[in-house]
Amino acid sequence: MNESSAMDLTLWQLLFAYVFIVILWVIVRVKRIPREKIIIISTLRMTVQLILVGYLLMVVFEQPHPIITLIIVLFMLGFAIYNVYKRASVTISLSIKKTIGLAMFLGIVISLIYFLFVVLQLDPWYDPQFFIPIGGMIIGNAMTGITLGVNQLLIGIKEQREKVEGALMLGATPKDASDSIINQAFDSAMLPTINSMVGMGIVFLPGMMTGQIIAGASPVSAVKYQIAIMLGVAGTVSITVVIFLHLAYKTFFNHRAQLKPFNE
Repeated sequence: MNESSAMDLTLWQLLFAYVFIVILWVIVRVKRIPREKIIIISTLRMTVQLILVGYLLMVVFEQPHPIITLIIVLFMLGFAIYNVYKRASVTISLSIKKTIGLAMFLGIVISLIYFLFVVLQLDPWYDPQFFIPIGGMIIGNAMTGITLGVNQLLIGIKEQREKVEGALMLGATPKDASDSIINQAFDSAMLPTINSMVGMGIVFLPGMMTGQIIAGASPVSAVKYQIAIMLGVAGTVSITVVIFLHLAYKTFFNHRAQLKPFNE
């Protein structure tokens, strides 16, 4: 296979794909589910954003520069952190927001550096054709994982407040009193990634692998890249969530090891 075998969609072929959205819109309309507006807005936003990103990446790929590559990846990271704030199921305090930002920055930067320099060994290291897409996949999965971890931790502390206070009264440290909540939050955060790994290759073919095969790459080569990416994703999510959880639980206690009012 070579680059000439890659399939390109015509404008009409792309427009035909929007029939699936029309079907979805009709279904929610018939069932009177109030999602018609969000479906249209989401579809329009996706289309516009992807078109803009496509043209931007064409320019960046033709004129690669380390500063531009880093700015794009940092912007993606910043937007991911903002999305975690917005997707929290309950109101989050400033201290939790700072912890989310720190955990995502450290976890993603550490993982990206190792993946790009040790696993892929890019030359040059800032090659945007690899750096940006891989960075996007790692950031996106870390965002999903830490969002689940944040929600589970906040809900756990809120719903099990009496249990935590009881453990503190019996002499447990804040860490020991919160340990089961932390473990449950970690498990919830990792579950989507683990489920993806279990079903990958048999239940479904992941997007990156499918895209490479359609573009003309060897299936075996695409498989090797996909395995590396999934291992990187799993590691990044675990590192990011662990950093967050083991910093965040401390914000719920004061200097006397007492549980503070929720969201203080």
